[in-house]
Amino acid sequence: MTGAPWSTGVGRLPDGALAVAGVDVRDLVAEHGTPAYVLDEADFRMRAHAYRTAFEAAFGAVGAGVDVYYAGKALLTVAVARWAREEGLRVDTASSGELAVALRAEVPGAEIGLHGNNKSDAEILRALDAGVGRIIVDSLVEIERVARLAGERGVVAPVMVRVTTGVHAGGHEYIATAHEDQKFGLSVNAADGAESPAMAALLEVLKHPELRLLGIHSHIGSQILDPDGFEAAARVVLRLRADLSERSGVLVDEVDLGGGYGIAYLPGDVALDPERVAKDIAQSVSGVCQELGTSLPRFSIEPGRAIVGPAGLTLYTVGTVKPVTVSADDGADFTRTYVSVDGGMSDNIRPALYGAAYHAEIVGRSSAAETVLARVVGKHCESGDIVVHEVQLPADVRAGDLLAVAATGAYGRSMASNYNMLPRPPVLAVSDGASRVLVRRETEDDLLGLDQG
Repeated sequence: MTGAPWSTGVGRLPDGALAVAGVDVRDLVAEHGTPAYVLDEADFRMRAHAYRTAFEAAFGAVGAGVDVYYAGKALLTVAVARWAREEGLRVDTASSGELAVALRAEVPGAEIGLHGNNKSDAEILRALDAGVGRIIVDSLVEIERVARLAGERGVVAPVMVRVTTGVHAGGHEYIATAHEDQKFGLSVNAADGAESPAMAALLEVLKHPELRLLGIHSHIGSQILDPDGFEAAARVVLRLRADLSERSGVLVDEVDLGGGYGIAYLPGDVALDPERVAKDIAQSVSGVCQELGTSLPRFSIEPGRAIVGPAGLTLYTVGTVKPVTVSADDGADFTRTYVSVDGGMSDNIRPALYGAAYHAEIVGRSSAAETVLARVVGKHCESGDIVVHEVQLPADVRAGDLLAVAATGAYGRSMASNYNMLPRPPVLAVSDGASRVLVRRETEDDLLGLDQG
């Protein structure tokens, strides 16, 4: 077990057990129990460094500057925010809570962005008071609200306008974010010759002395494995930038191309290579700006999943193992072994929500048994409580075995719930043969402490 979809610090010990960054998972479980999220700190830092250096080199080669924002929605803890900043990344937040974590980690306000399609007045005010470097506005209504609140605070709010380019990319429809029929952004397309919502919003920002228009933001989807979508979206945004300059005389300084860089979830998957995508996008935007006769703006990207996703895994303990006879479409019967673990959709909702595919292995021992077709399921009261839809596991899988699911660093903890009143797992960091707790395990006392009787 080495290579994708596991972090770079993962390997097998001589007796077949798994180690992460030199830490035996059996020792982790003995101390912290299961389920547990495990983060390979060195792997996270390596990927953060790789994205920053790849984009700085590629964009520098065409004469453009670039900032890399870690997308906090993938996973944000105080330590993770610090790691990101220490590797030269800025931090993107999407709520007051995420903003609070970034500030607790002592990320300077100027290096933080605030997203959200429905920001509250309190969230906007908190961002203004923290001096965030940019507020990404998502509607005409929000432009008025940010201007009003900035006026009340006596400050000028730095804003970007989020646009939808019509470029569709990524996996499941729920994580595609650039088509018009969804909640994010303002369309660059105009109906019946009217002014596009995106252009109207940009012009509206320029009317407000309480606002400073930094630039244009675009995000086209998630888990994208082909850079062509980024290049197509960049062309649309840069055209909009040029059109705004013709209309208003203002050539905005920044363009954010979003994130969504895909990772390997299964053996054999090939992640999007940061050097390749950086060079492809940099060369594309340089050519587009030459065609348009405009100078290059400063760019930014937000590769959250691509940094933290591969760095994480989730540890479970196997409980019930149950072979089930299933009839195939062709009428033939086959056996699928249902392997139940002590977590489930409360700690990883993505398989139930999107049908997302993951890979799992038995990690507390070796086995010479033949493999069987298995489905890893959770302990919740839902038939859709599936952790891994299909995986080959040893036929001797049994209660008490330790099982690990790879590439769960992104959107496991951040989307976790207390369904069926299960406490959420801890987040453990491993590095150089040692482990530490980043976020402690919730307890039943935590849950009951919220209940006022």
